[in-house]
Amino acid sequence: MWNRVRTLFPCSVLTSAVRRLHVGQRVSLTKAFTARHVELFAELTGDTNPLHMDAAYAAATAFEKPVVHGVLVNGLISAVLGVHVPGCVLLYQEIRFPAPLFIGEEVLAEAEIRKIKMSFAFIGVTCSVKDKVVMEGEVMVMMPEEQQVK
Repeated sequence: MWNRVRTLFPCSVLTSAVRRLHVGQRVSLTKAFTARHVELFAELTGDTNPLHMDAAYAAATAFEKPVVHGVLVNGLISAVLGVHVPGCVLLYQEIRFPAPLFIGEEVLAEAEIRKIKMSFAFIGVTCSVKDKVVMEGEVMVMMPEEQQVK
Protein backbone atom coordinates (compact mmCIF):
# COMPACT_ATOMS: atom_id res chain seq x y z
CA MET A 1 0.00 0.00 0.00
CA TRP A 2 0.98 3.64 -0.22
CA ASN A 3 3.11 4.61 2.71
CA ARG A 4 2.36 8.32 2.93
CA VAL A 5 0.72 10.96 0.82
CA ARG A 6 1.61 14.58 1.51
CA THR A 7 -0.09 17.47 -0.16
CA LEU A 8 0.65 21.15 -0.23
CA PHE A 9 -2.46 21.81 -2.35
CA PRO A 10 -5.21 23.06 -0.04
CA CYS A 11 -8.27 20.77 -0.10
CA SER A 12 -10.34 23.57 -1.64
CA VAL A 13 -8.07 23.55 -4.70
CA LEU A 14 -9.46 20.21 -5.79
CA THR A 15 -13.03 21.50 -5.85
CA SER A 16 -12.53 25.01 -7.16
CA ALA A 17 -11.23 26.66 -10.31
CA VAL A 18 -7.58 26.36 -11.28
CA ARG A 19 -7.06 30.06 -10.58
CA ARG A 20 -6.43 28.95 -7.02
CA LEU A 21 -3.56 26.80 -8.25
CA HIS A 22 -0.31 28.64 -8.56
CA VAL A 23 3.27 28.17 -9.53
CA GLY A 24 5.18 26.59 -6.68
CA GLN A 25 2.40 24.39 -5.33
CA ARG A 26 3.59 20.84 -4.62
CA VAL A 27 2.31 17.34 -3.89
CA SER A 28 4.19 14.21 -2.95
CA LEU A 29 3.94 10.63 -1.80
CA THR A 30 6.32 7.95 -0.60
CA LYS A 31 6.42 4.28 -1.47
CA ALA A 32 8.75 1.32 -1.11
CA PHE A 33 8.42 -1.25 -3.90
CA THR A 34 8.68 -4.91 -2.90
CA ALA A 35 9.88 -7.83 -5.01
CA ARG A 36 6.21 -8.80 -5.39
CA HIS A 37 5.38 -5.38 -6.89
CA VAL A 38 8.17 -5.86 -9.44
CA GLU A 39 6.92 -9.39 -10.22
CA LEU A 40 3.35 -8.15 -10.73
CA PHE A 41 4.55 -5.34 -12.99
CA ALA A 42 6.55 -7.86 -15.05
CA GLU A 43 3.47 -10.10 -15.33
CA LEU A 44 1.29 -7.20 -16.48
CA THR A 45 3.75 -5.76 -19.00
CA GLY A 46 5.80 -8.76 -20.08
CA ASP A 47 9.02 -6.93 -19.15
CA THR A 48 10.93 -9.79 -17.55
CA ASN A 49 14.39 -8.29 -18.01
CA PRO A 50 16.61 -10.27 -15.61
CA LEU A 51 18.05 -7.01 -14.28
CA HIS A 52 14.71 -6.59 -12.52
CA MET A 53 13.84 -10.22 -11.80
CA ASP A 54 16.99 -12.25 -11.15
CA ALA A 55 19.22 -11.40 -8.18
CA ALA A 56 22.07 -13.60 -9.45
CA TYR A 57 22.00 -11.92 -12.85
CA ALA A 58 21.83 -8.43 -11.31
CA ALA A 59 24.74 -9.28 -8.99
CA ALA A 60 26.97 -9.70 -12.04
CA THR A 61 26.10 -6.19 -13.32
CA ALA A 62 27.26 -2.73 -12.28
CA PHE A 63 24.03 -2.42 -10.24
CA GLU A 64 24.84 -5.49 -8.09
CA LYS A 65 21.17 -6.10 -7.18
CA PRO A 66 17.76 -6.02 -8.89
CA VAL A 67 16.53 -2.62 -10.05
CA VAL A 68 12.90 -1.49 -9.97
CA HIS A 69 11.53 -0.90 -13.50
CA GLY A 70 11.85 2.79 -14.43
CA VAL A 71 8.30 2.87 -15.78
CA LEU A 72 7.05 1.57 -12.41
CA VAL A 73 8.86 4.45 -10.68
CA ASN A 74 7.33 6.86 -13.22
CA GLY A 75 3.92 5.47 -12.26
CA LEU A 76 4.26 7.23 -8.91
CA ILE A 77 3.98 10.55 -10.75
CA SER A 78 0.77 9.32 -12.34
CA ALA A 79 -0.51 8.50 -8.86
CA VAL A 80 0.44 11.91 -7.46
CA LEU A 81 -1.25 13.77 -10.32
CA GLY A 82 -4.27 11.47 -10.58
CA VAL A 83 -5.07 11.84 -6.89
CA HIS A 84 -4.41 15.58 -6.57
CA VAL A 85 -5.49 16.82 -10.01
CA PRO A 86 -8.27 14.32 -10.82
CA GLY A 87 -9.30 14.33 -14.46
CA CYS A 88 -6.02 15.73 -15.76
CA VAL A 89 -4.65 14.21 -18.96
CA LEU A 90 -0.93 13.60 -19.40
CA LEU A 91 0.10 15.01 -22.78
CA TYR A 92 3.88 15.04 -22.64
CA GLN A 93 6.69 13.93 -20.40
CA GLU A 94 10.45 14.16 -20.49
CA ILE A 95 12.13 12.09 -17.81
CA ARG A 96 15.60 10.87 -16.91
CA PHE A 97 16.78 8.11 -14.60
CA PRO A 98 20.13 9.31 -13.18
CA ALA A 99 20.37 6.52 -10.57
CA PRO A 100 18.71 3.15 -9.93
CA LEU A 101 15.90 2.49 -7.46
CA PHE A 102 16.42 -0.80 -5.64
CA ILE A 103 13.72 -3.02 -4.23
CA GLY A 104 12.82 -1.99 -0.68
CA GLU A 105 14.12 1.58 -0.88
CA GLU A 106 11.59 4.21 0.17
CA VAL A 107 11.18 6.65 -2.70
CA LEU A 108 9.71 10.14 -2.42
CA ALA A 109 7.78 11.20 -5.54
CA GLU A 110 7.21 14.95 -5.85
CA ALA A 111 5.43 17.16 -8.36
CA GLU A 112 5.64 20.97 -8.43
CA ILE A 113 3.67 23.30 -10.68
CA ARG A 114 6.15 25.40 -12.64
CA LYS A 115 3.81 27.13 -15.09
CA ILE A 116 0.10 27.36 -15.89
CA LYS A 117 -0.95 28.49 -19.34
CA MET A 118 -4.61 28.39 -20.31
CA SER A 119 -5.67 24.73 -20.01
CA PHE A 120 -2.17 23.36 -19.47
CA ALA A 121 0.01 22.87 -16.41
CA PHE A 122 3.76 22.34 -16.69
CA ILE A 123 4.95 20.32 -13.73
CA GLY A 124 8.45 19.45 -12.53
CA VAL A 125 8.69 15.90 -11.21
CA THR A 126 11.30 14.15 -9.08
CA CYS A 127 11.62 10.76 -7.42
CA SER A 128 14.37 10.44 -4.85
CA VAL A 129 15.73 8.24 -2.08
CA LYS A 130 17.22 10.59 0.49
CA ASP A 131 19.77 12.60 -1.56
CA LYS A 132 19.80 10.14 -4.50
CA VAL A 133 17.63 11.25 -7.44
CA VAL A 134 16.28 8.18 -9.25
CA MET A 135 13.99 9.98 -11.70
CA GLU A 136 13.53 13.62 -12.71
CA GLY A 137 11.90 15.59 -15.46
CA GLU A 138 8.88 17.59 -16.55
CA VAL A 139 5.36 16.72 -17.55
CA MET A 140 2.64 18.71 -19.26
CA VAL A 141 -0.97 17.97 -18.43
CA MET A 142 -4.26 19.24 -19.74
CA MET A 143 -6.35 20.20 -16.76
CA PRO A 144 -10.01 19.19 -16.44
CA GLU A 145 -12.34 21.69 -18.10
CA GLU A 146 -13.81 22.85 -14.78
CA GLN A 147 -10.30 23.77 -13.59
CA GLN A 148 -9.11 25.58 -16.73
CA VAL A 149 -8.46 29.30 -16.81
CA LYS A 150 -11.18 30.90 -18.93
